[in-house]
Parts: sequence; structure tokens; C-alpha cells
Amino acid sequence: MLLFLMLALSSLVHSAPLVNKSLPLDCEDVYQIRVMKNASAPSGVYTIYPAGSKPVKVYCDMGCVDSNGHNDGRWTVIQRRINGSVSFYRPWAQYKEGFGNAATEYWLGLENIYMMTYTEKYQLRVDMEDFERGSAYAQYTTFYVEQESTDYRLNIGGYINGGAGDSLSYVNGRGFSTFDKDPTGYCAETYSGGFWYNYWTCLYANPNGLYKYGNVGTAYTGVMWETWKGSYYSLKTTVMKIRRMSLEDLLAFQITFRNV
Repeated sequence: MLLFLMLALSSLVHSAPLVNKSLPLDCEDVYQIRVMKNASAPSGVYTIYPAGSKPVKVYCDMGCVDSNGHNDGRWTVIQRRINGSVSFYRPWAQYKEGFGNAATEYWLGLENIYMMTYTEKYQLRVDMEDFERGSAYAQYTTFYVEQESTDYRLNIGGYINGGAGDSLSYVNGRGFSTFDKDPTGYCAETYSGGFWYNYWTCLYANPNGLYKYGNVGTAYTGVMWETWKGSYYSLKTTVMKIRRMSLEDLLAFQITFRNV
């Protein structure tokens, strides 16, 4: 057990570019800073500094009930679709830097996500809702992206079932694609999105696809999560959010997977 604790502690940090640790890296830091100042920390829009000195507006989910039933939150939202008010069919440069409005729909930016997930160890949760008031989620205990020279290659694993099924592990190890810079050669333009796609069957998830309403006539083109609602259903909302892994999280997940 002692050896596991030492390994777990060492695994919490990747080799990463230097950042200014006096500024909040993510919503966990925002929460801790506000607690130290005896200030409340409700869910909402805050400023973080993933690259050290450049401020970035982000939505912080401070009270999500996670897979273990703890109401501890501090999730940093990296993507949100709620009403179709923001177009997600955008070029590489905008997916790199980020776009949209943190109060409504937005994409945090691949460079920001890289700086965060290569500085600390994160888990990913994807919350989704349909137009019939149904909801589900998928969670992954490993989530990080590599630098731009790899096309922000995705590393994802440790799936936890929240009812939505696993539609992301299929693109583990793949680079990000947009219509003007696509390692697959065709997936982003064909399915009108910017995301991690595969070379053969391009996708089983398209949270950055065209915003449509419920059942649609063309497969894979909407805001889609195939293992939950199928390839012809476009979801009402998707929220991709990440949370820094603590030693407590690692121990809890170790126990969970040992009992599976």
C-alpha cells in the first residue's frame, strides 16, 4: 500500500511547461482561493490562467454530484452546448485559442486544455441531456492532450459508466481535427465539427457537431453521443468538464476498479 501511495503521488503531475502557480490554474484553485478569503464559491464564470499570465474566462461547476456521490464539484468546464447560440464549425486557429461565451456556449481552447492537463493529472466528465428531459454522463479517470505538434493528441482512459456509454475511448491516441487541418483527411468537414476523430469510422461522439433538435435525418451530423441515443439523435446539451485528481480520488478509483 505504501508503494502504491508513492506511485500515486508521483503520477499526479506530468512533465509540463512552467506556469505561474500564484494564479489560479483551474476551478479547484479558484475555489481554494475564495475559501481562504472566506468568500462563497457558487457555480458561475471565473477567471483562470492556464498559460501563466493570460486570463481566460471559464465556467466553474462548483457543486456537481460526482460518481461517488460526493457533492464536492470544482469542475472546470472546457466545452458547453446548451442552445445552439454559438457556431462550433470553426477553423483550427479558433479551436486552438478558444471561442464563445463562458456564460453560455463555448470551447476553452486546445492550448489552454493542453497547458492544464499537462501540468496536473485530470479526470474528464461529459454530462448530456436529451430533449425529453433524460440525462446521463460518461466519466474517464485519465484525460490529457499533448502539444500542438501532435495535433493535440488525446489520451483518455479509465471509463466509468454514468448511463451514457463509452463513445470516446475509440479516439484515444488520435489528433484533433478541424475542416482546415484534419489528420484524417475528411472527418471534420464530413461531419461538420471540430473534435478528435478516427481514420476509419470517424466517430461515435460529436459534441462539437451542428446543433440540431432531437431525431435528425442524417447520421453522425448533430451533437451526438452514439452509445446513449444513437447516431441519428442530436442532444440538447453537452458539458465537457475536467477536475484535478487528488490522492483521495486515485485511492477511490483504485478500490472501484479492484471491485469490478
